[in-house]
Amino acid sequence: MADRVGLDDSSFTIKVNGEKHQEKIAIPNSETAVTILLKKLKKYNLIDDPKEIIGIGHRIVAGGEEFKDSALVDQETLQKIYDLKQYAPLHNAVEADVIKAFMKFLPDAAEVAVFDTLFHQSLDPVHYLYSLPYKYYEKYGARKYGAHGISVRYISQKAAQILNRDIKDLKLIVCHLGSGASITAVKNGKSYDTSMGFTPVAEITMSSRSGDVDPSLLPFIMKKYEKRRHQH
Repeated sequence: MADRVGLDDSSFTIKVNGEKHQEKIAIPNSETAVTILLKKLKKYNLIDDPKEIIGIGHRIVAGGEEFKDSALVDQETLQKIYDLKQYAPLHNAVEADVIKAFMKFLPDAAEVAVFDTLFHQSLDPVHYLYSLPYKYYEKYGARKYGAHGISVRYISQKAAQILNRDIKDLKLIVCHLGSGASITAVKNGKSYDTSMGFTPVAEITMSSRSGDVDPSLLPFIMKKYEKRRHQH
């Protein structure tokens, strides 16, 4: 794992046979991260030659309504992922750069994009539409997209397996808890409703995101700071 890419305290971590190897190393961009990864795979005898790698899976945060399924990446798909950065400005552009880096170093490997929003495409309009003029959804795609769908789908399938039940007969509440956190109601194996909204910022408080904040608080606090600025 390449962590804090582009920052002074970047590091690379790889886990081999249960043992974690971490190194503080300069990782200025995605191409460097991929280069380091390929070197580490060879160093720890996980591959002899990068050409052995025939497929790469990419977790993409925002798929919008463009993607109804996982997608084999070509230039058109890559451009769509990049264009969807308006829904996940901290994620999609970087993820597109990572895909481009893998395409450069492993041109013969198949690249597959899997979308975090995909599992939530089963939401009904009553759950994904906001209390806003409908034209904002029609023109700008302003709706709930959710996130963590890859994780939620896996947990739902695993729960059905552990419970020895048909997933189509289950009603589950799945909590994805990490730096980002979300809660999803899963009914009959499909996302019924989820806490994250237009972006992953929505709903519950997280270590890296505020969660829901009453919009009126923003101008209220701005006015307080403006008043203090004039007083000084």
